[in-house]
Amino acid sequence: MKSIIILADGAADEPIGALGGKTPLQYAHTPYLDKLAELGVTGRLKTVPDGFHPGSEVANLSVLGYDLPKVYEGRGVLEAASIGVTLKPGEMAMRCNLVCIEGDILKNHSAGHISTEEADILIQYLNNELGSEQISFYTGVSYRHLLVVKNGDKHLDCTPPHDVPLQPFGPLLIQAETEEAVTTARLLNDLILRSQKLLKNHPVNRKRISIGKDPANSIWPWSPGYRPAMQTMQQMYGIRKGAVISAVDLIRGIGVYAGLEVIQVEGATGLYDTNYEGKAKAALEALKTNDFVYLHIEASDEAGHEGDVQLKIRTIEDLDKRVVGPVYEALRMWDDPVAIAVLPDHPTPCTIRTHTNDPIPFFIYKPFQKADLVKEYNEFSVENGTFGILEKDQFIKELLGHEIL
Repeated sequence: MKSIIILADGAADEPIGALGGKTPLQYAHTPYLDKLAELGVTGRLKTVPDGFHPGSEVANLSVLGYDLPKVYEGRGVLEAASIGVTLKPGEMAMRCNLVCIEGDILKNHSAGHISTEEADILIQYLNNELGSEQISFYTGVSYRHLLVVKNGDKHLDCTPPHDVPLQPFGPLLIQAETEEAVTTARLLNDLILRSQKLLKNHPVNRKRISIGKDPANSIWPWSPGYRPAMQTMQQMYGIRKGAVISAVDLIRGIGVYAGLEVIQVEGATGLYDTNYEGKAKAALEALKTNDFVYLHIEASDEAGHEGDVQLKIRTIEDLDKRVVGPVYEALRMWDDPVAIAVLPDHPTPCTIRTHTNDPIPFFIYKPFQKADLVKEYNEFSVENGTFGILEKDQFIKELLGHEIL
């Protein structure tokens, strides 16, 4: 049976007083999510193994059943794969955000969601000014970029910028975890401070400020690592052919290492204005020639990071109406059955504006299967689901029909 995962990044949340003690998932109008939960089998999935930070790279690798202690090398290496940067031995990759600094405060992690076109100008400028035989900057998407350091030491304590909005950035600068990593930490902190001087009066930022937008006036490198040793999903699960659809380099990079075809969709932004319909259509087309499709929707996560409750509700309702509904309605007309799973990778509560490691709600719908007693889809209803709490590769094996040992 073919399978599709619809990954609603960061959609899970916590009860919010302004919503009468409901979560955005509970409050939102989601007839298709509720219908499929009622027709399917539900549960919760522990996507953040003990000892790991609840980042999207950790959680999405977990959803796909990877053994994190064996394969985890940070976010940067995955985004390098998406961008097309092949890491050589001794090269360390890091995610490199363009952020907004206001005074001594890290105002936001996204430089006001700067456009890729603006960001590309700044990244090329930084590479010309700060790049060397040891240092290289590469443009990604929006605020998400790549820094590669030759002979860098990955044993660093780095703070993800989306975890610390509105906090002083000085105490959050990179710290070495070992004596050998001190030189790398000093190098990276010097790059951060030099980037602030270079970007302060750049024409792109002057224009952004003049029209009331946040400037991209600092880099923020984090999540260091080396090229990972990952098996493909074909090797792990016998999938003949699979595809990934996402607006985010991180997820596309996971797809590259997982052996999935990366499908680009015009107008896919990773925000609330993403091309939902285009991504749903692309997923259906991909299922005609693939056994497995990973359809990633970023919008709810970004709304959670912004602390915007109403926007998060809107993104969940858009997911239901513009992705889950069309995919389900199309697939139920197909002759061959297709399994559908929906889940977040991690919660991104609006109140704290960052990720948590709580188990996330999921359902697996397979035509002709026996449903459990859960009638709606949210963080609390699935506590009564048949699956209980799964972890490691149990979810993906249930979806793909593999025996769980």
